[in-house]
Amino acid sequence: MSLYAVTREAGPNWVDGNGAFDQPLVNEHAAFMNNLADEGFVLFAGPLAGTEHDRIRVLLIADDRSEIDVSRRLSDDPWARSQQVVTTSVEPWTLFVGTQRLGALQAHLRI
Repeated sequence: MSLYAVTREAGPNWVDGNGAFDQPLVNEHAAFMNNLADEGFVLFAGPLAGTEHDRIRVLLIADDRSEIDVSRRLSDDPWARSQQVVTTSVEPWTLFVGTQRLGALQAHLRI
């Protein structure tokens, strides 16, 4: 298990004045992200500080082999392709507290 903390932000084609749920391709983006979660790649994800109502900022925790693999998989997101969101950082993350809970969650996802 290699965990990564990923930050993503509204990109150049984010429609200002619209929240996340009023953006073009919102259903395609949601389906893509839900699929990544079902696969166990995205463990946690969500907007920071209520940014879903403005220019979004998101933190997600991903499980993959390398930073390059994480970036590659997220590049297929319909919002990434349309430049509505951009990935601003992918950083290795070492989990110290909660490892048992995360292990149980991952076992559940792979059933």
